[in-house]
Amino acid sequence: MKTILSIVLSFFTFLSFSQTKILSWNLENYGKSKSESEINFIANVVLDYDIIAIQEVVAGYGGAQAIAKLTSVLNEKGSKWAYTISDPTTSSSYKAERYAFIWKTSKAKLKGKPWLEKRYTLEIDREPYYATFEIGKKTFTLSNFHAITKSKNPETEIKYFKFIPNSYPDLNLIFMGDFNCPQSHTVFFPLKKMGYTSALKNQKTTLKQKCKNAECLASEFDNIFYKTVNVNYLNSGIIPFHKKFNSLAEARKISDHLPIWLEFSLN
Repeated sequence: MKTILSIVLSFFTFLSFSQTKILSWNLENYGKSKSESEINFIANVVLDYDIIAIQEVVAGYGGAQAIAKLTSVLNEKGSKWAYTISDPTTSSSYKAERYAFIWKTSKAKLKGKPWLEKRYTLEIDREPYYATFEIGKKTFTLSNFHAITKSKNPETEIKYFKFIPNSYPDLNLIFMGDFNCPQSHTVFFPLKKMGYTSALKNQKTTLKQKCKNAECLASEFDNIFYKTVNVNYLNSGIIPFHKKFNSLAEARKISDHLPIWLEFSLN
């Protein structure tokens, strides 16, 4: 009986470790403007995920400190978390931002040093930020990205993503973030031909200024792209955190984007 129980427990332990939940969130202007109560709200939203990718962290004073604060708040809620934050991206100081990853140390192990993409700093305003994680004995590399706004044609940046997999042939790349562009756009066709697919399809991820006829979501901008031969899709979705507020104006103090997530195991 003890042997059977041990096998069952081992199986569920293996299952829990083999299944990974990653979350991506553009936390608009994330820095000293976020209050303690807002940071606590954010922590409660992301608590059940294993690795968090954050875009739009303020490049100047306050951004890194706010990520440290969020990690500290998460650590007070039961699990041990760690974080890494990028240098400011190399675009003009007005547009420069930082990226961050925060992860549960009991679930994921950071491998090596994270880095900002070096090859396309002239072509991409806010070059992607990469971090490689190990879960079990398998690794994958997350690419955290925030494209230029829709009015500036983000596809002129995204078109360079088709070169990135060949630049890192030994890495299992997962692209995530705010692309300011729907996954149906032709600019993603080259990645799809390489075997990548999007976690979300026809799913709006940004908030309107005001709800119209009970419709509060505006655009299909945030997504996660993974290679189907490497990643076994289990589930994905959005977190409609705005429903916890009385108005969109209040919700937008947290962000104008919803968090998106993907649950998967590695093949």
